Amino acid sequence: MMQAQQPLKVVPVYVVVPPRVLLLDAAGPVEVLRKANLEQQAVRFVVSYVGPRATVASSIGLALADIAPLPESLPEDALVVIAGSADEPMEPHAATQGEDERDEAAIVTWLARAIRPGIRLVSICSGALLAARAGLLDDHDCTTHHGCIAALAKLAPKARIRENRLFVEDGDRLTSAGITAGIDLMLHIVAQMAGPGCALAVARYLVVYLRRAGSDPQLSPWLEGRNHIHPTVHRAQDAVTGDPARNWSVETLADASATSPRHLSRLFNAHAGMSVTVYVNLMRVALARELLAGSRLDIETVAERAGFASPRQLRRAWGRFNDLPPSRSRMKQPETWQ
Repeated sequence: MMQAQQPLKVVPVYVVVPPRVLLLDAAGPVEVLRKANLEQQAVRFVVSYVGPRATVASSIGLALADIAPLPESLPEDALVVIAGSADEPMEPHAATQGEDERDEAAIVTWLARAIRPGIRLVSICSGALLAARAGLLDDHDCTTHHGCIAALAKLAPKARIRENRLFVEDGDRLTSAGITAGIDLMLHIVAQMAGPGCALAVARYLVVYLRRAGSDPQLSPWLEGRNHIHPTVHRAQDAVTGDPARNWSVETLADASATSPRHLSRLFNAHAGMSVTVYVNLMRVALARELLAGSRLDIETVAERAGFASPRQLRRAWGRFNDLPPSRSRMKQPETWQ
């Protein structure tokens, strides 16, 4: 019997467009969502642009038009993205300082009223300052562009500000650092909602690394070793992640990648930062972890389905990537694994 197809999950996304909007703050994250919609059919991101003005001049002089008014209310599962602003746009700014201040105040008032539990608030770059003015970052970990850290601390003295971070997630509050970090944050959100494979495909399309720094959220094991752009290595990695339990010798994988075993080994170490064998075991351990967390299969069955010859071999490979034994995976699944 054919399994029923899961219903499409629609995610309403509201991009708040402030005065002097930094164009990349809005375009970068939304481009991630556009490509995510094309890469899979389980989740659909539906984007609306909202703000106090119908037309706004951007940081590079290009005007953004047909911006919808700030909505009276938001659906329960909305994702609200606040773009940042440029202090000095490329072209002379038509609006007066007073008009900009009134528009910013309107956004702050709307945020304070519209954001409620269950709605995820995402700030890009200096967009965090508007969220702070609305009192939405109080008692939360957060970050912003390094040039705005002092201003954020002044506006949100109760917030726990994290410097030198690409992005910070604390419950329904997600904040990112300067400009391109908004792409990193949106890739993280896509990985959560549409799966790490989709996020990986989008990152490859955008030709960006899946970056993490310091104590940022841990990269999903399915994305480890994929922050490169070499097509041969990606072909090999796609083959392994598609069927981790298969008997992937270097020779077999080289055939699947249309290259020689020696060349593939050299490419893997240079671009993935690990050997072919280590990568295969990493994917098998990731599969075993999902089986342990999502089922009540015994360890022998888990080892077999993940491609290990025995539970002892699984435990040995597991210990190379995890501090805790496999049995603890059923007791508590770490939040950083999707």
